Amino acid sequence: MVTRSASATYDGLGKDGKGHISTQSGVLSDSPYGFNTRFENGPGTNPEELIAAAHAGCFTMALSFALAKAGHDQGSLKTDANVSLDKDGDGFTITKSALTLTGKVDGMERAEFETIAADAKVNCPVSKLLDTEITLDINFG
Repeated sequence: MVTRSASATYDGLGKDGKGHISTQSGVLSDSPYGFNTRFENGPGTNPEELIAAAHAGCFTMALSFALAKAGHDQGSLKTDANVSLDKDGDGFTITKSALTLTGKVDGMERAEFETIAADAKVNCPVSKLLDTEITLDINFG
C-alpha cells in the first residue's frame, strides 16, 4: 500500500478566512487558498484545481501503462481536466470532471487507442475515487 498526504489550514471563517495547503512531497508548501482563489480567480489554488490536476495526471499515467502493456513503446499523451463546481441549494457540488485527451502512439490505429483510453478513464484510481466511500476523522479544538 502507498499512502500520500496533504494538509490544509484555515484561519478565520467564511469569506474572510484564509487558508494554506501543503503536500507531503513539498510541491505545495503553504500555498494560499480561500474564497478569492476558489470563486474570484485570486492568486493561489483551490480544491477543484487540485482534483483536476490529480485526475489528469492519474488518467494519463494509467493510459500510458495500458498502452505499454498492449505492446506500444513510443508516443505522447496530454490530458486537460476541467472540474465543474455548481451551486446546489445553499452549497456547492462537484458535478463533472471533463477530460480532454490528445495522444499519438506510433503504429496504433485510432479505434484501438480509443478502446484503451476508455478503459483507463474508468479504471484510473482517481476516477474510481470520484465515486467512492469517503471517511472523516475529526480532531476539534
